[in-house]
Amino acid sequence: MNLSDFLHEIPGAQLSGDAEIMGLCTDSRVAGRGDAFFCFQGTRADGHTFAEEAVLRGASAVVCEKRLPLQIPQLIVPDGREGMARIAAAFYRHPERSLKVIGVTGTNGKTTTSAMIAEILSAAGVKVGLIGTLGAKYGSVAVPPSLTTPDPVCLFSLLADMLAAGVETVVLEVSAHALALRKEVPLVYDVAVFTNLTRDHLDFFGDMQSYGAAKKLLFAPERSRFAVLNADDPFTAELMRSGIPHMTYGLESPADAFAIVENEGLRACRVLINAEDELCEAEIPFTGRHNILNALAAACAAKKMGANAEAIAEGLRRTRVEGRLEWVASVNGGDIFVDFAHTPDGLQKSLTALREHCSGRLIALFGCGGNRDTGKRPKMGKIAAACADFCVLTSDNPRYEDPVAIISEIEAGVRSVSGAYVVVEEREKAIRYALEHLSEGDILLVAGKGAEKYQEIMGIKYDYDDKAVIKSLIGK
Repeated sequence: MNLSDFLHEIPGAQLSGDAEIMGLCTDSRVAGRGDAFFCFQGTRADGHTFAEEAVLRGASAVVCEKRLPLQIPQLIVPDGREGMARIAAAFYRHPERSLKVIGVTGTNGKTTTSAMIAEILSAAGVKVGLIGTLGAKYGSVAVPPSLTTPDPVCLFSLLADMLAAGVETVVLEVSAHALALRKEVPLVYDVAVFTNLTRDHLDFFGDMQSYGAAKKLLFAPERSRFAVLNADDPFTAELMRSGIPHMTYGLESPADAFAIVENEGLRACRVLINAEDELCEAEIPFTGRHNILNALAAACAAKKMGANAEAIAEGLRRTRVEGRLEWVASVNGGDIFVDFAHTPDGLQKSLTALREHCSGRLIALFGCGGNRDTGKRPKMGKIAAACADFCVLTSDNPRYEDPVAIISEIEAGVRSVSGAYVVVEEREKAIRYALEHLSEGDILLVAGKGAEKYQEIMGIKYDYDDKAVIKSLIGK
C-alpha cells in the first residue's frame, strides 16, 4: 500500500509526498525499512521528537499531527491516535467489516463476561475469537496478553489473522482507556455490553464523570447497533439516553432478563435464567451474585446473536476463567481463592460472595498498585476490614512507588475499622504467612493479581504468579 491510500480514511488529513508502506510502527527504536511511523502528543511524551530516529532506522513515512522538518513523506492528521486506528484498519484490509463484533465494557466483570459469551457462541457452533486482559484466543491459537484492549496495530492485525482463520464473531474487552484514546474507533459493534461503573483509573481520568463519559462512547448510535445493559447499575440510565435499541438484565431491578438462584455453593451455582420469557436452567462454575450478573449479561448478548437456551446452558457450564475468583487448593481444611479484584467494588463483591460459604475465618490478602489511583487505597483497606475477619496487607506491582508507603495508605483504611491485620511486604512471604494460619472452615482470598504472571518493580517486570506460589508453598 502507499501512504496516499490512507488519505481518504481520515477526514481533514493532508498529504506531503508519497511512499510505499510495508509495515506500521509506533516505536522508533524498532522502525525498519518501509515502515510508516506514527507520532503524536502522548500523555507522557511527544512522539514527534522520535520521528527523526525512526527515519534514520529506515522508516519510509511518518503519520503526524504537525508538519515536521524532515525530508520524508508525511501524512498530517487532526488526531494522531484516531489516525493510527483508522490507518491500521485500512492497512489490514478492514477485517472488522467482515466480522461480527461484540464489545464488553465496565469496571469489573469484562473478562468473565467475555469468556462466557465466547463459550456460549462456540457451543452454538459459531467460530469465535476472544481478545482481552488474558490475551487473545481463536481456534488453537493463543496470544499472550499485553493490554486489556490492544493498541490499534496489534488489534487490527489480530482481527485480520482471526478472519483468515475462519473466525466469524469476535468478543472484545473494551477498556475505558481504549475508548478515550480512540484505539478501536473504526469498529462498529453488533452488540455492546455494559457490566458496571465503579471507582477505578482516576489517576488517568481524574473524576468519575470523565471515566463514565469514556464508557459512554461505546454506546453512541454510530458505534453500536444494540446494547445489553445492567439494570442494577445507576449508570445504565445515562447509557439509555443514547437511544440505541437495548436489552436489560438484573437481579435487583426490573429487567428484560433475570435469574432465580436455585443453589449457590462455594465453587458453583445453579440458576434459572429468564431472558425475555425464554427459560434456561444453567450451572455457573463460579460463586457470587456478581458472577450471576455476568452470566446474565453473557446470555443476553449471545441470545441477540442467535444462541438458544441449550447453547447458553452448555457455554456457561464449560466457562473457565483463570484468576477470576478461582479456587486453587485446600490447606488444613481451609480453601484458597485467587482473584483479580483490584478495585473497592471488586474486592467487596468477591469477599461478600465468599462470606456466604465461610464457616471459619475469612482472610483477605491484597495490596494496591503503585502510580495508580491513590484514593482507592484506604477505601479498599476499609472494605477489606469490614468484610473479612483478618487482613494480610502486602505488595502488588509497586512500580515506581515505595511499597511500604502504599501499604501504609491501605493500612489507614483498615485501622479505621479493625485491628485484625498484619503487614508482610513481600508478597510470597505474605502468602506463606496466610497459609500457615489457615484452619478448618477458613477461606483465604488472594486478591489483586489474578492471572498476572509478573510483579512490576521500578520499571522491571519480574516473573511472579500467585497460583504458582501457592502451589509451591503447599508442596513444601
